[in-house]
Amino acid sequence: MDAPSPTVLKRYVGLELRRLRESAGFKRDEVAKRAGCVTSHITHLEVARNLPKVPELELLLSFYGAADRIPAFTELVEAARNGHDWWLPFAGAVPPWFDLFLGLESCAERIDSFNPLVIPTLFQTPEYAEDVVRTGEPDLSPSEVAQRVELRMARQDVFTREPEPPLVSCVLDESVLHRRAVDDVVLAEQLSHLLKLDDLPTVTIRVLPLSAGVHAGVSGTFVLLTFPAMFENHPGVAYTEDRIRGSYYDTIEDVARWRATLDRLQDLSYSVEDSRAAVQKRVEELTG
Repeated sequence: MDAPSPTVLKRYVGLELRRLRESAGFKRDEVAKRAGCVTSHITHLEVARNLPKVPELELLLSFYGAADRIPAFTELVEAARNGHDWWLPFAGAVPPWFDLFLGLESCAERIDSFNPLVIPTLFQTPEYAEDVVRTGEPDLSPSEVAQRVELRMARQDVFTREPEPPLVSCVLDESVLHRRAVDDVVLAEQLSHLLKLDDLPTVTIRVLPLSAGVHAGVSGTFVLLTFPAMFENHPGVAYTEDRIRGSYYDTIEDVARWRATLDRLQDLSYSVEDSRAAVQKRVEELTG
């Protein structure tokens, strides 16, 4: 999971080519005429259906007034063309629309989330994850449940990613500390694991108290992903999902709105120290 995801690189190249074209004031048919191709080819590049070849990449960037970015773009395109996505061995364990999130998560330099119902996936123990998966999808076979749990555990490699792991923070609704898994033992072990993760210098856990009442997070779970400098001009991604599909928000305005929501939730939460104390207290209640 250390190498950037080709899926994410391809998507970024497409988004940035579109942004540069629009900033330069060109329509797709004008670019197609200059490049000597059909308009649909430019569309396919911008929606990440295809990767540009190096000569057309050089032509497009020069046309857009961004010739100085040719070396960086060429490196990204080559990495996308030659790389592989880490989750391929788990094909079929999640719906196709979630593949993009797996790539984005593995490339992010910061992962922030709000979780009102369960412990976030990156923090789950195998036993707790199995309970969540089995309860959410009761028709899955034992082998399908096992594969999904294994994938969740593999995603947690981000905590030890080289050369530098992402900063990971979450706001947990206090009810999550009381919502049982199959039994109190599993929940107690899960919360104890949460405390161990909280010891990592890259992890921050905050608890939103029940006394906060109705708050900005009433729409449910969301994740904010921020990306390193190699993804120049990338505003980040806000991700939400329901029973049917996942939604990706990647405009400056949308990401800013989700960021403001997270800021409000953090302002309502216990301090880091008091959050840890709340989790520790709940562990003692379950094990005492």
